[in-house]
Amino acid sequence: MLTVKNAELDTVCGITSKFPKTEFSELAFAGRSNVGKSSLINALLNRKKLARTSSEPGKTRTVNYYKVRCGSDRSEEDVFFYLVDLPGYGYARTSMEERAKWGPMIEKYLRMSDTLRCVVLLVDIRHDPTADDRQMYDWIVSADLKPVVVATKADKIKRSQLDKQIKNIRTILKANKDVKILPFSAETKQGREELLELLEGFIG
Repeated sequence: MLTVKNAELDTVCGITSKFPKTEFSELAFAGRSNVGKSSLINALLNRKKLARTSSEPGKTRTVNYYKVRCGSDRSEEDVFFYLVDLPGYGYARTSMEERAKWGPMIEKYLRMSDTLRCVVLLVDIRHDPTADDRQMYDWIVSADLKPVVVATKADKIKRSQLDKQIKNIRTILKANKDVKILPFSAETKQGREELLELLEGFIG
């Protein structure tokens, strides 16, 4: 399994920026503006404030590249990859003009990155996936990428509800049985080791 040794913000791309050509595998993270993406990234990378969290959803309006260095029990050498934080979508108070720009920006990234290996789609385990979530899932699949779905805020529901909610998410997204849907909690770190193990399989 991966052991995170270092992580730092490497590149920030706005709507008009050109995406960089990176030397390592890219693992992208996508989700609604209030799904807890920044908290998950910080928990995954064992950093408290690397990705900025905010009480105001929709704060991430750029594509942020985090360069991550890890140890691995599969290799004697350190393993590097880029964690790519995509803009949060679906925030109602964002202007329609801005929202209209982010969609094509995300879709362009999914189709143009030569080193993108996996897209982790975050959904809130407490609620049904939205139309935006379904569209993002379809974009991932149409770009010939294998999605990993992470159901965030798992600590907010009873353990007895987990299986029911996971099944509901799979049904609404129309995800095949081979698509992993992983409960995750940034508070308790539930699912962290399993997610790291999954991601390691995509890093070449």
